[in-house]
Amino acid sequence: MDPAIIVFIVFSSMASVVVVISLVAYSCKRLEHKQILAAIEKGTPLSELKARKPEQIGPAWIKYLTGGIIFFFVGLAFLFGGPIWDHGGVGPFVAFILCGVGIAWLLRGLLCRKYEKQGRPSVNDSASVSNSAPEVSTPEVMQQPGQ
Repeated sequence: MDPAIIVFIVFSSMASVVVVISLVAYSCKRLEHKQILAAIEKGTPLSELKARKPEQIGPAWIKYLTGGIIFFFVGLAFLFGGPIWDHGGVGPFVAFILCGVGIAWLLRGLLCRKYEKQGRPSVNDSASVSNSAPEVSTPEVMQQPGQ
């Protein structure tokens, strides 16, 4: 079979998958908008319509760091194991892509960790705040009842 036909079949199948996923996402969004409009017409609050997203269990940077490490080492395995598995030459290309994704996820994990520590108070800070006496603001001029 001609390689041009194989390339055409591969790219047209990938394009058809993208089109189907896009149509499904579009129809889901359209249905969601119809539900929102119906809720507004009935007068129900929108908070009842949408379910709350589950809160994240752990910090996100751990997920990104572990995924980045996995992608990076799988890319290295494709790079150094490529000549053993495949004599065609797509191994270095796949290795380059996987290592790039791994490095990007590693950087994202490191940045998330850096800014997550700055954004949230640590456990020790929250414990010291909760154990301290509550602060009460007193007005400068106190009025007596009945005045």
